[in-house]
Amino acid sequence: MVTSEESGVTGRRFDVADAAPVLLDAATVVTGWSGDAQRLYGYSASEVLGRGAADLLMPEDAARLPELIERCERGGGWAGPMSVRHRDGHPVATMVRVVPALAPDGPARWMVLASDMTGAAGWDMSRTVLERLATQSPIGLAIVDTDLRYVWSNTAMQQFGGGPAHERLGKRLADIQPGLDAEALEVVMRQVLHTGVPIVDHEHVGRVRSAPHRESAHAMSFTRLEDDHGNPIGVYYTVVDVTERYRARRRLTLLDQAGERIGRTLDVRRTAQELADVAVPGLADFVAVDLLESVLEGGEPLSGPLDESDGVPLRRAAHQSVNAGVPEAVVEIGQAARYRAGAPPIRCLTSGRSWHQERLDPLAKEWATGIPGGRAASFLDLGLHSVMIVPIRARGTTLGITTFFRRQWQDPFEADDLSLAEEFVARAALCLDNARRYTRERDAALVLQRNLLPHRLPEQDALEVAACYRPADELTGLGGDWYDVIPLSGARVALVVGEVAGGGIEAAAAMGRLRTAVQTLADLDLRPEEVLAHLDDVVVQAAHQDDTEPNSRGGGVHAVGASCTYAVYDPVAGQCAFAVAGHAAPAIVAPGGTVDFLELPAGPLLGVGGTPFESVELPLAADSVLALHTNGLLAGVGLDPDEEAAAGRERLRRALERPDPLLDDRCKAVIDALVPARPPDDVALLMARVRRLDPRRIVSWDLPSDPAIVADVRRRTARRLTEWDLDELTFTTELVVSELVTNAIRHASAPIRLRLILTRAALICEVFDGSATAPHLRHPKTTDEGGRGLFLISQFTQRWGSRHTRDGKIIWTEQSLTDPAV
Repeated sequence: MVTSEESGVTGRRFDVADAAPVLLDAATVVTGWSGDAQRLYGYSASEVLGRGAADLLMPEDAARLPELIERCERGGGWAGPMSVRHRDGHPVATMVRVVPALAPDGPARWMVLASDMTGAAGWDMSRTVLERLATQSPIGLAIVDTDLRYVWSNTAMQQFGGGPAHERLGKRLADIQPGLDAEALEVVMRQVLHTGVPIVDHEHVGRVRSAPHRESAHAMSFTRLEDDHGNPIGVYYTVVDVTERYRARRRLTLLDQAGERIGRTLDVRRTAQELADVAVPGLADFVAVDLLESVLEGGEPLSGPLDESDGVPLRRAAHQSVNAGVPEAVVEIGQAARYRAGAPPIRCLTSGRSWHQERLDPLAKEWATGIPGGRAASFLDLGLHSVMIVPIRARGTTLGITTFFRRQWQDPFEADDLSLAEEFVARAALCLDNARRYTRERDAALVLQRNLLPHRLPEQDALEVAACYRPADELTGLGGDWYDVIPLSGARVALVVGEVAGGGIEAAAAMGRLRTAVQTLADLDLRPEEVLAHLDDVVVQAAHQDDTEPNSRGGGVHAVGASCTYAVYDPVAGQCAFAVAGHAAPAIVAPGGTVDFLELPAGPLLGVGGTPFESVELPLAADSVLALHTNGLLAGVGLDPDEEAAAGRERLRRALERPDPLLDDRCKAVIDALVPARPPDDVALLMARVRRLDPRRIVSWDLPSDPAIVADVRRRTARRLTEWDLDELTFTTELVVSELVTNAIRHASAPIRLRLILTRAALICEVFDGSATAPHLRHPKTTDEGGRGLFLISQFTQRWGSRHTRDGKIIWTEQSLTDPAV
């Protein structure tokens, strides 16, 4: 018999008939050498006799020899392995037995029986040794017959329950361990009996009699036993308690799941639900996540220590249960979660420390108060028997609490469970705080961007306008798209669509500053290409300031690479001037429905330099529709840039060809047709249906450079105002016309022309002259004889100013028809 697995090597029994005898005297000198010893070790008798035994051993065993002889003398012999040096020098693994060989007439001698153990699995042991080894092993050992009834088990099996070995005899596993899935284990045993293939480290989880209230895990190995003829006679199996290893692996699995499944989005509520989903059923049967209301809204948590006397505003953010419909929840998701003062949830929230109770008082009432419908339930009614509460804390701030209950899971929560819950709640807390911060920044950016965009498009006579804006997908963040409609002098209107690269608050803020810059430049009545040139300077200067003052806050607009389209429509002339900076060309829909894309000089992106900006002026038929948009409207085709632009234009063409009498509906239909609900980039679309002013509301006179004409101009103006039913404005308008025409005659050059324009909201007076010098408002002294003209005009009109033309300038005024000056 051998003591270890043979691993495919045939075991060799220690048999006296196979042993090579050697005689030693009391001093361990070789006195007898057999032929078997010569065959085993290569030495002849003449080479060995008279030599000490130590000379024939390998050094490590030679050093042991004195100790072994002493043991032989005390115990009357010894048996064990040794390494003998072969004649050619290699070691020979040898099993030796030393027994005394006392001659009747001579001194004590030793008989050494040596057996070659090269390739053997081990040495033979007595049945007594083997029985002691089996019965005293700390590993559970058992043998069942072919009917799977116990025929033998060791003492260690008692630790798993089922009584001592004699009480197991003749019984099956289900009889002694009713808490285990005996049927599944017997299936494994029958498989081993049938196939003869051992099954090693089969892990089984259940409840044994020795620990009925605690789930245990065991590693079991099964081997078929055979008789001398190879017939199966039963199954031999071992059992090892691996509960701690199982629990550690389960904890690691839960932590891995927490890392993979929690925080996949930047949404606070979804992250809270992911936390609840991970904990059920791996750790608990019912989990509730309650967050501070400020956290759910993306705001800052309450500063300073929480005081339960102030009333803590919690709201149920998520919950999960092993039971469909979450019957344990007395508070629904989205509802306020109110708890009794001093209740464990409030204590954990205010203290920031975790708490658990292995066994709940079944008759105690649930901690929640103010439950809709006045429901009141005990823990017994809800079936809950064990609880843990872990505060959700991130960066030193408490965001809420997570409550874990067990219902169907009979094991109570232990300290290890609480540590596990704290660990993955801590991971979830960081994700929740990141989601909260993202929500706050995104909402702030959205509010900022929406506030920077026009709340209401201005009313004017030149255009009917409609605009649609769709923000980018939440994972991409907000961009810097904007649009604007800016009334200009002379009943003209500027249309603006622009886009700042990037996302978030910085892009929204940069967009707001660019929009303000465009409005300021528009007030100067510059031509479109001049507006873009000045806007380009603003971006370059801001970028330079950022480079030279990296710590400056708010100095730079971070808008290098922004794009913009600027157009000015004149409803009197029916002309529209366009200039673009790295932007998609506008589309124009003719009154008959034909869609064309304007071919405009491609100006460079703002701030990057390149060719100068150019403008193109085109006539537009009345009722034509302009469509100015940001690049996001044409994105998403997934082709190379040239093909994508062409495909995007074709899609836009088809969308614009669909008629709709209402411009607002038409604008929204285009967005819905081309842009998904959550686009990858912000999209802004500005549509304008052009109008022509009624010629009967426009009058223009060419004037000679003669001061005598002023009186005639006053009379013509008065007659025209009477025709327009504006007699109440006659005095003011005569004064304005007189001053403007007189100044043109005195200080400018021909040609001189006066034009009156009547819109719905204002009376516009314009005087053209051939001089490029703009007038300046003066504040004359009481002794001055002149210089009061423009001062008086500024007092009697709502707006006035000047703009340059290709061959001179225009001085203009506006008098409101809704709030006329007096």
